[in-house]
Amino acid sequence: MRARFDTLFGRLFGVLLVAIILAHLLAFAWFHHYGPPPPPPPPEFAEGFDGQRPPPDPRFENRPPRPWFGGPLVPLTFQLVSLIIAAWYGAKLLSRPIQRLSDAAERLSENLDSPPLDESGPREARQAAFAFNLMQKRIIEQVQQRSRMLGAVSHDLRTPLSRLKLRLEQIDDEKLQGQMRQDLDDMIGMLDATLTYLHEQRTSEAVQWMDVQALVESLSENAQDQGADVQASGHCAPLQVQPMALRSCLNNLMDNALRYAGQARIELQDSREQLVIRVVDHGPGIAADKREAVFEPFFRLEGSRNRNSGGVGLGMTIAREAAERLGGQLTLQETPGGGLTAVIRLPRA
Repeated sequence: MRARFDTLFGRLFGVLLVAIILAHLLAFAWFHHYGPPPPPPPPEFAEGFDGQRPPPDPRFENRPPRPWFGGPLVPLTFQLVSLIIAAWYGAKLLSRPIQRLSDAAERLSENLDSPPLDESGPREARQAAFAFNLMQKRIIEQVQQRSRMLGAVSHDLRTPLSRLKLRLEQIDDEKLQGQMRQDLDDMIGMLDATLTYLHEQRTSEAVQWMDVQALVESLSENAQDQGADVQASGHCAPLQVQPMALRSCLNNLMDNALRYAGQARIELQDSREQLVIRVVDHGPGIAADKREAVFEPFFRLEGSRNRNSGGVGLGMTIAREAAERLGGQLTLQETPGGGLTAVIRLPRA
């Protein structure tokens, strides 16, 4: 019997059953205490065989008078209140495991090392918590395995590529040597970009308050020290973000603007609801029908935005995924007068 009530169905059925029984018991007690006396006997039976009226029934003689709100109102109220309480508790009983599972899934999306879900409650809730914890464990194992593979790939590929670059010096044909060196540089660049992209995907970072305006001004000054034309404008209050994710997003957008336009401007626009960061350039821009495609990994546009200009097609992908980890959005717009504007919208709530 105990196993039957160890399920959500059993518990909900038990709550409703107790509520119905309690409502009927209260109604019975009400009628027993305040109910009307039995109707008088017919006139022909009003007197006994000895000609005298029988004594009143002692069960009803001392019954208190029915209050002004008597009748079926109070028993029906008992039933209504009991069923409302049972329905409220039953709904809470059903929604509690789902809410716990939803909260755990949200924590897992932010941090793979979040504590496991407590395996308690009804049988269905325990089964769901066990399956969720097993899924979390397997995800962590897969991420750790991929991390080990990335380390191995980074080491095993860089070593032969470095040896090839050294052996190029033994080639007498300068034209062939230059072509092969360019190919090796492209391969190393693709390897670095791919490893960076995969590293960004598995990085889990805590949210903390950050002075975004100071970060933007610092990135601008660093770029200017290296001879790049990067300007910053606007003001904003501190914001809760993942610092490395925001820095990665801005760095990739700024590098993209400098690569194709030779200059960049970072604008801050703050409000109570969100912080808007715009990275503006006046380069060749991107056609409207290609602006979503550039966020796909390894996608490169023809013309001025190709590998000869630098990049392997992962910068915009890393930038958008970093913005999404911050809970924001990254979109591309045409700059008035020509060029490309990357717009980051970060919510404050």
